[in-house]
Amino acid sequence: MIKRFIIAFILLAVVVGGLVGFNLFRDQAIADFFANMQRPAVAVSTAEVEAVTWQPTVRAIGTVNAARGVDLTMEVTGVVKEILFKANDTVEEGQVLVRLDDEVQRADLAAAQSQLDLNRQALTRALELQERGVGSQSALDTAQAAATASASQVEKLQAVLNQKQLRAPFGGTIGIPQIDLGQYISPGQIVATLQDLGSMHVNFTVPEQQFGVLAIGQPVRVGLSEDDMPFRGEITGIDPKIDPSTRLVSVRAEIENPQGKLNPGQFVRVRVELPSEDDVIIVPQTALVTSLYGDYVYRVKQAETEDGELTVEQVFVKPGRRSNGDVEIVSGLAAGDVVVNAGQNRLSNGARVTINNEVQPTAAGANAQ
Repeated sequence: MIKRFIIAFILLAVVVGGLVGFNLFRDQAIADFFANMQRPAVAVSTAEVEAVTWQPTVRAIGTVNAARGVDLTMEVTGVVKEILFKANDTVEEGQVLVRLDDEVQRADLAAAQSQLDLNRQALTRALELQERGVGSQSALDTAQAAATASASQVEKLQAVLNQKQLRAPFGGTIGIPQIDLGQYISPGQIVATLQDLGSMHVNFTVPEQQFGVLAIGQPVRVGLSEDDMPFRGEITGIDPKIDPSTRLVSVRAEIENPQGKLNPGQFVRVRVELPSEDDVIIVPQTALVTSLYGDYVYRVKQAETEDGELTVEQVFVKPGRRSNGDVEIVSGLAAGDVVVNAGQNRLSNGARVTINNEVQPTAAGANAQ
């Protein structure tokens, strides 16, 4: 009985030992297989690092105003007799736009003009008598004073009559009439707006950190969007005082508007063009990866093997300015390096790659700076 038990125990130990040994052998074989198996190459797209001429800019948001634009008002009270313009008419400098009821003023002016003519005739007779030696000097002085006073009265009444007319102070486009025929208006009441749309002012603000790079005469581009900036001009004014509440400085640029596409009060994008810089290292913005440890890119290099396979190395860089989908690299890369600009999420340092540049990524935030 004991002998049978011993034999059974030995057989059991052999079976159990065989199973354990087989499992250990299998696990080791699997580990060796995966240890020696290379990860498949990752398909990525790449871009070459370039040294280019960089056009730095200052971007802002501005408001358009006419270089010459006013809200027209009357100087005196009166009843509107004539409105001599329509909305959006192009008017000339000095053109009469509105005429108030001026019958009384015209009558007063006519009477004063008649008195002036009479006094001038009296002055002419006094001069003739003085030349003959039969007229006194006092009579001549009295006639001279009367003629001068009459002339002054005529000028005064003519000025009063002129105040009954509203004339265009400059040429431009006039807006919608704000008055009606027969309406009684008072001084300061707005009649219409007059805007010279040929030349516009764009007022905008920039942070105080960029105050030092601005200068009078710098070229400016203006448009309704970042992708379309057809209007050109230059800086004509920089406020010497920085707003202490906002830390912004006010800037004004003058823009030519020959076709009248810009209108006063319009919202526009502004780009101030600064002097260009040579040999600036740039990469596509999609090539830059941001992490808690810093900004880095994957640089492609050729492995020192017989087949010359391609691998990537993680390179930490110092980024600078951004514009039009590109980012400046201050340090870490050189012109001619090749970097990965798509597929970085599947890479690690030393990973094998294959290059497929048939489809290139679109840079996010292509208009950021």
